[in-house]
Amino acid sequence: MKIAVMGTGAVGGYFGGRLAQAGEDIAFIARGRQLAALREHGLRIESPRGGFQLRPVRATDDPSEIGPVELVIFTVKLWSTDEAAGGLAPLIGPETAVMSLQNGVEANEALARAVGREHLIGGVCYIAASLDEPGVVRQSGPMARLVFGEPGGGKTRRAEAFLAACSRAKEWFDAELSGDIDRILWEKFVFIVGLSGMTSLTRKSIGPIRSDPDTRAMLLEVLREAVAVGRAKGVNLAPDFAEQRLAFADTLPPGMTSSMHNDLERGNRLEVSWLSGAVVRLGRAAGIPTPANGAIYAALKLHAGS
Repeated sequence: MKIAVMGTGAVGGYFGGRLAQAGEDIAFIARGRQLAALREHGLRIESPRGGFQLRPVRATDDPSEIGPVELVIFTVKLWSTDEAAGGLAPLIGPETAVMSLQNGVEANEALARAVGREHLIGGVCYIAASLDEPGVVRQSGPMARLVFGEPGGGKTRRAEAFLAACSRAKEWFDAELSGDIDRILWEKFVFIVGLSGMTSLTRKSIGPIRSDPDTRAMLLEVLREAVAVGRAKGVNLAPDFAEQRLAFADTLPPGMTSSMHNDLERGNRLEVSWLSGAVVRLGRAAGIPTPANGAIYAALKLHAGS
């Protein structure tokens, strides 16, 4: 399957690299030091599911050098969505699918404006991975999973083709074709909003947050607000989904944190505007109060452009 990875960070590098390892035709779109490293040294994956060195790597900063593909895996940081979406045109043919693996729930609207809603496939990934240095992806823990599906449900030839490609890489990640990808997207979004917001606000991992009664209560309220906004938008979230996610948080390693907390500690730009900030925006539009998410957004927004 001919696939382009737009945004070759940890997520794009891992799943794109594993698909290439399985024999798929993968082209990586990157820039700066990452592009230079891919061209010079290739892509290295360090993982409990087996290390791998992909070399040579087909990598470019110009999508026109690749041309139309069957699938674009879109993994840029949320603040780069509009800019990157504007560069997709050379990759798009009549049957091309575009699948975002970003954390927010608003990216598909930007992609729809750029390429047309008919090209979109919903996608969610579950993996703990980081870009240790340019060209090197390190996975911590064995979980690596993709869930994807057509908006509105249903099975299509393009979705089945990608599932077949993923099955050829099943040694290195799991994949599922979902009939309700909108709900899956929101389920992940709810938890990411809570985890990223509270770990960044407190500068602590999940263990101390869930153990202290005040921060535990605030985490639950952050989750409840996100669930309420999703349900107001017609997403089929369980009424007690926030409580379910809090119970799930109790099962996590106490040292677990979020990529946004890590970005804050490193002085990097934050995705808070597309996480807690999105809950605030969408809540305002739906008439849902979101004071806990509003507090997180207000406290972190001055760091967002660092």
